[in-house]
Amino acid sequence: MLAVSVVSAPASAADNNRLNGSVVQMVSIVQYKAGCRDKVTVSPALRLAAQWHAVDVLNNRALAGGIGSDGSTPQDRANAAGYRGAVQETVAINPALAISGLELIRKWYHDPVDLAVMQNCANTEVGVWSENSLDRTVVVAVYGSPG
Repeated sequence: MLAVSVVSAPASAADNNRLNGSVVQMVSIVQYKAGCRDKVTVSPALRLAAQWHAVDVLNNRALAGGIGSDGSTPQDRANAAGYRGAVQETVAINPALAISGLELIRKWYHDPVDLAVMQNCANTEVGVWSENSLDRTVVVAVYGSPG
């Protein structure tokens, strides 16, 4: 009797921790250069809000900004994630499998609205999440001013 064992490779998902962390570091640098003196810290609630929106934008190609497929705003998602405070958000969509942190920050830095969000010294907390498909990378950063 012949026994056959089938081994399948585990499903893999991109590990974007390094990218997400580098975005937080670069936002800290942008804030410091803007004269902000409070250290930017990572908020798990804001990270969750960013994750929800990154997944939504990745899976709904008609989305290109802060409004979700369900009509939610960045503030709605932050509130649902348990964050208490005012929020702002930056979203980047790159038509490729990946994006570097430096490329991403340059993109936001050269957009006056995104730059103003990053330079807002009241935003002392942040949550960053990124999602990838073969032809698309979405990065969402949700910035918070604790209430």
